[in-house]
Amino acid sequence: MSRLSADVQPHSRPLPATEGYIYPKHERAVRDLLRKRSQLVHQHTANLQSIQNLLPRDLGHSLSANQIRHLSYEEINRLLPDADMALAVQATLAVMRTQEEVIALLERQVKAKIRLRPAFKLLLTVSGIGEILGLTIMLETGDIARFAKAGNDASYCRCVGSAHLSNGKRKGQGNTKNGNKYLAWAFIEAANFAVRYNPRIKRYYQRKRARTNGLIAIKTVAHKLARACFYILRDQVRFDVTKAFA
Repeated sequence: MSRLSADVQPHSRPLPATEGYIYPKHERAVRDLLRKRSQLVHQHTANLQSIQNLLPRDLGHSLSANQIRHLSYEEINRLLPDADMALAVQATLAVMRTQEEVIALLERQVKAKIRLRPAFKLLLTVSGIGEILGLTIMLETGDIARFAKAGNDASYCRCVGSAHLSNGKRKGQGNTKNGNKYLAWAFIEAANFAVRYNPRIKRYYQRKRARTNGLIAIKTVAHKLARACFYILRDQVRFDVTKAFA
């Protein structure tokens, strides 16, 4: 063996696209269904936000996401006297409801086709991760052994910043599109759920948000969850919130 090959440590850095993991063929179709679901969830969120941004112009106040989802067309006509604006909101709401039906259909199909493998079932102990997010992480991560360290895995999940610093000053950033965008989405989703339902993670998020902003704070939570999942999968242990969010 040459000195060069002996000194090289495989997977000591985030894996570039040319060294990408080859997914088992029998799981690719199901993985693609989950990717389609992810795209529809993004679109659904964008439609919801467009209504949330539109309504305050006429109402003078905003409505929650849950209130918007339950609006009837008659209520929209009553809230928005301008017929064209009311029609625009009704059209967006109709698209959202169709998306919700398709998302539910894809989820049923995925659950009928595949189950979490034993090594990945411990993901369900992580705050914010349910069955669909667990399946997404399983199919997008593949073999956890291909990552030498938690940092490599977190980088692949796009949960690590790529700023270039010099003498403590920001000089630019690296390629933020490296890694797996579906894992990035999954951990952001998990972070939002974890902040909502886990008091300890919520307190951590609030401390971060007080010093930065909501987006950076939620990404910090996602980063911690991604690192926690690495150790859970590598060592086959349950999630310990006191260690992840000390």
